[in-house]
Amino acid sequence: MDLQLKAPGTYTYDMISLGEIMLRLDPGEGRIKNARSFRAWEGGGEYNVARGLRRCFGLKTAAVTALADNEVGRLVEDFMLQGGVDTALIRWVPYDGIGRTVRNGLNFTERGYGIRGAVGVSDRGNTATAQLNAGDIDWEYIFGTLGVRWLHTGGIFAALSDTTADVVIEAVKTAKKYGTIVSYDLNYRPSLWKDIGGKEKAQEVNREIAPYIDVMIGNEEDFTACLGFEVEGNDENLKSLNIEGYYKMLGEVVKVYPNFKVIATTLRTVKTATINDWSAICYADGKVYNGMSLPNLEIFDRVGGGDSFASGLIYGLMTTGDPQKAVNYGVAHGALAMTTPGDTSMASLKEVENIVNGAGARVQR
Repeated sequence: MDLQLKAPGTYTYDMISLGEIMLRLDPGEGRIKNARSFRAWEGGGEYNVARGLRRCFGLKTAAVTALADNEVGRLVEDFMLQGGVDTALIRWVPYDGIGRTVRNGLNFTERGYGIRGAVGVSDRGNTATAQLNAGDIDWEYIFGTLGVRWLHTGGIFAALSDTTADVVIEAVKTAKKYGTIVSYDLNYRPSLWKDIGGKEKAQEVNREIAPYIDVMIGNEEDFTACLGFEVEGNDENLKSLNIEGYYKMLGEVVKVYPNFKVIATTLRTVKTATINDWSAICYADGKVYNGMSLPNLEIFDRVGGGDSFASGLIYGLMTTGDPQKAVNYGVAHGALAMTTPGDTSMASLKEVENIVNGAGARVQR
């Protein structure tokens, strides 16, 4: 696996993320439509990875994003500061007093339980991040002057508006110019793409981005919807992945995109909202590395589990260079993140390593 990371002393940040950070409003054990109070968190698919790498794994990270400069934006900033993610790269946009021209994103999220699945209701139209355009971020300064080992972004940010995909393309091109490793989570969300061209537009955008990606993350639906690959023997009515067909598809993916040094996929079988089988695979050097398997994993809050998988995977790749160890770090960190509320991880490196090494859930005294 040929991931050439920058040498110590040549960079400011181990990793930066590019994406929207929203205020998550959580009704706790209740439901959004019946709630009388909400607990506030921060979250966002790309940001969650940077926060996990900082808080759990101790790396220096920052988030490239935009926020409307009002009290809600400053609340999001305060959450970021608590999470240890550097806020120096935030683009602050003047607020007009009403949100007519710019606002901050909200994400109402209720946890599932048993037969009732989790529900997310995003309120993120016209946000500062969605209005980012190519040229708004000084990528030459970030990658050329400051220096960054790793950039992580994804399909959620790329789908936010007609302009955010251009920002991704500008970012990944500049990152590669300066030798920064780039990871991308396809993260296909039909609701985000439906008003800007659907799957056809998703494929157009992601096929333009894909040649600049070193580590591609996504499940079988992502590769089909975003890049046009099909898993042989799969159809929409199947409840589980045809794993042999998926392995074959990965071989086709790397023929088209030989720049993909690593492809990673979480494997989740949803038995109920609170009981999932959880694992992952990592494809590198023409081989498939099967992650540790956690059958019948009890879920407290599944939102953000995939992002925590990504941060564990990235940490493993950065520190060990071993795909097997990396995918196990990802599985363990994702599992631990789903045992606590909120989008982001509350786990520690010691806890992750204990799970990787086979520790159980006995009381720690």
